[in-house]
Amino acid sequence: MITKRIIPCLDVRNGRVVKGVNFEGLSDVSSPVELGRLYSDSGADELVFYDITASYEDRRLFTDILTEVARTIFIPLTVGGGIASVDDFDRVLKCGADKVSVNSGALRDPQLIYEAAKRYGDQCVVLSADVKRVDGSFHVFAKGGRVDTGLEAIEWIKKGVSLGAGEVVVNSIDTDGVKRGFDLEMLAAVCDAVSVPVIASGGAGCIEDFVTLFETLPKVDAGLAASIFHFGEVSIPALKAELKKHNIPVREV
Repeated sequence: MITKRIIPCLDVRNGRVVKGVNFEGLSDVSSPVELGRLYSDSGADELVFYDITASYEDRRLFTDILTEVARTIFIPLTVGGGIASVDDFDRVLKCGADKVSVNSGALRDPQLIYEAAKRYGDQCVVLSADVKRVDGSFHVFAKGGRVDTGLEAIEWIKKGVSLGAGEVVVNSIDTDGVKRGFDLEMLAAVCDAVSVPVIASGGAGCIEDFVTLFETLPKVDAGLAASIFHFGEVSIPALKAELKKHNIPVREV
């Protein structure tokens, strides 16, 4: 049985890790280099690094701090934010990323997914979708969750996978930072629609939320969280120990 992955997420703005609620009210947390080292050493399976204002500010991702994080950790690194071209893929991979996450750039030009997958392989291309309920349906948002594209989320995710995305991160704006559990309804819809790995993001508030996630939706491959790890509310070794008690397979810490 494939082990479930636990993935801390670094939302980086101006070289610092920040965290908010429902993608708003961001506050400073720590250095991405220090947090990255901590998570790598404590048993995280991967690390996600998002330059969260790059797309909104229409600029390229900051690579100096990214390079420093990549040098510090010994686990796979996924990087996103401001990825708008195959050249951006190349630049980020040369900084030490293992996978590249696309969101707004792919919404502007879906062929970016195809071109990147053709050059670097499907396993390198991660489709990140910021999704929120609007009038009873799931909509995809762009520009760091600020702009409603009007696109129906499940259809967009299916299209992204058909173009070559090898993995999908589902960011629920409704549950982001709220700490009341993952968005199981949204995640179930995505798992039913695609066959690639699905990463759940948004809503984790305690260890039990991860247990519920993997027991309810065994198709989900990984749980991603930020603030509960950043603020020491949940440690990765304790989380993995509890998952093992529930016979949920995880990589040894």
